[in-house]
This record gives sequence, C-alpha cells and structure tokens, in this order.
Amino acid sequence: MADPVRLQLLVGPAVPLPAPRSVLDAIQSVKVESNSGETQSGFELTFSISNRSPLHTLFLLTGGSSIPILRVVVAVTMGGSTTVLIDGVMTNHEIRSDGGPTSTLTVKGKDLTALMDIIPLDGLPYPAMPPALRVLVAVAKYAAFGVVPLVIPSVIEDIPIPIDRIPRHQGTDYAYVRSLAHEVGYVFYIDPGPVPGMSKAYWGPEIRVGAPQHALNAGGTDGPHTNVKDLAFTFDKERKEFPVVYIQEPASKVPIPIPIQDISPLSPPLGLIPPLPPKITFLKDTAKLNPALALMRGLAYSGQHSDAVFGTGSLDVARYGHVLKSRQLVGVRGAGEAFDGLHYVTSVTSTLKRGEFTQSFSLARNGLLSTIPVVPT
Repeated sequence: MADPVRLQLLVGPAVPLPAPRSVLDAIQSVKVESNSGETQSGFELTFSISNRSPLHTLFLLTGGSSIPILRVVVAVTMGGSTTVLIDGVMTNHEIRSDGGPTSTLTVKGKDLTALMDIIPLDGLPYPAMPPALRVLVAVAKYAAFGVVPLVIPSVIEDIPIPIDRIPRHQGTDYAYVRSLAHEVGYVFYIDPGPVPGMSKAYWGPEIRVGAPQHALNAGGTDGPHTNVKDLAFTFDKERKEFPVVYIQEPASKVPIPIPIQDISPLSPPLGLIPPLPPKITFLKDTAKLNPALALMRGLAYSGQHSDAVFGTGSLDVARYGHVLKSRQLVGVRGAGEAFDGLHYVTSVTSTLKRGEFTQSFSLARNGLLSTIPVVPT
C-alpha cells in the first residue's frame, strides 16, 4: 500500500506560518518547478474560493503596499519524511470568475532568489575580494529569511589588487552573483530545506558525485518494478564543444593556446563513452585577461558544453515511493545499455492534486554507456 502524501502550506509576510484549514481545503492544485540554477525555481497554487472569501482581501493587500512580501513554503510529508519543495515569495496572482458564487484564484511566485532581484546596487566596491567572498557579502543580507550560504571558492582564485582594480557590484544581488558564477563555470541556486523556513544558498560547481537517488525503472525492467510513466532519451553530440583559451606571454605578447578539458573531481564522467567534440571553439577574447581569469573562463565554457545525452520523463510518486529531487544523481534501468546508469537531474516539476502526486523531470550526462556495472536500486 502506497504511503499517503500530506501537503504542508506555510504563508506569511516574512516568517511563514501554517495556513489555516480553510485555505488548504480550497486548494485545487499545486505546481512546483525546481531547476538546476540556469533559471529560477517557481510555484503555482490554484484555489477554488467563494466570491466572499477573505482570501480575496489577503491577496489584494499583498499586491499593494500593506504587505510588500508574502512568503510561501510548500512541503510534502511522505513515509514519515518531510521534503520542502519550495520556499519563495508571491510575484503575482489572478482571480477568474467561474460565473457563479465561486472564483478560481491562481497564485504564482518564485523562490527566494526573487528577493535578491529587486534592488540594483551598482557601484558597491569590493576591494581585494575574490569572487567567493563577494558572494558571501551579497547573500548575507538574506539571513533573516533563513538563507544560509554555502560558497565554494573556485579552483583558480583571482584576488584583485586594489592599486590595480577594485571590483564593483553590477545590477541586483541575484544578477551579480549569477554573473560571478557564470565567469568561473559555477551554478547558483537557493535549495529549500531541510526544514520549512530554512534554505541553502549554493554557489559552487555543479556537483555530480554522491549517493544516487532511488533508481528510475523504465519499461525494459520487470513489469512490477517499473516506476516511471514514460522516459525518453536523445543523443546530441553537437552540444559538446572543445574550448581553447589564449594566454598572452608577457614579454613577447604572443598568445599561447591552451586546451581545456571538461573533467573535474566534482564532475566526473557519468557516461563511459563521451562523443568526440564536433567542433573546437577558440575563446579569443581571453588573451586580454590575466592567466587566472582566462583559465576560469575556459573551465566555465567547457563545463557548460559537456553534456550530450538528455532525458525527459514523468512518474507517479506513489508508485516511485519517494520524492525525486533536482540537482542530484539518479540511476536509470531498463532504458537500454546506451542510456542505463547514472544521470544528473537538471529539473523536476512536481504537480499535486487531490489523490494525485506526479513529477516530470529532465536528465543529462556527458556520454553513452554506464560507468558502473550495476545501477543501485
């Protein structure tokens, strides 16, 4: 018998509190999208409410100046374990009349990165601060919302000397932190949990190591063990590129080409046979940079163009028995020898309705064939 799924909804101006029973009873559907950092995660809540419901007034106040921020936390409890799907803020809402005494209220929002994307702080100086330290300063402003930074310094640290240059903030905190991540081949996202009201702001490499989640069993496995509704893979070798950066020799000013590999200790190959890069990309604009910045730019480009195998699918959480999470590894079985093995989960969209909890997902890895002899269950 499948474990029942219990939805938890917390709302509040700054500190979210459990929503009253009347609000939970009005929910028709919940949709949460969790991404790997390239785009912001978000949510959509759909309510069926009476035209005289106080929820009308609540969201009208939130849209004005009385309550400038409405924080929303969505979590599910399954098998005695609670998973926080998202911790975010409402960005807009829509009320549509059903032509009778009820209306449909749709509330949309983004994760807590939306709070970081409000006020531009152009010109704020960061003297003698490497990128990792600048990120810590930017993220520290949001500690009141339960955001705890987890910042990993880059492999090659560029520490600016104040007499040469002083880095300055450009744009909002979110835009600036993302640009710093992009320069060194890192990702930035806010991961909700482990308990409601707490989150982790991660700035670092896309980690593709660790214990995988429970395996996704496709139709190629025994019928009773199949736990996905559908699963499809594509092999696109054109997505893979081999970057070459240029470093200028100080005395002769001659540019020296340096090829960059896409393998790192935190991102080992998940496919046994990666495709040969169909094209070599020369990053000519790196010659004007100092060697550390040039190498970081090459590592960033290499990491962003290393995947060649992409998968999409959907599952019923009750049959799967667990909540699939993005930004982690997962095993795949029954999809054929070329695609079985470990994959990185790049995004998960969770949809909850009464008596139904489904997830659609996207996977990626660098090549074909599994690097492990047996996929963990």
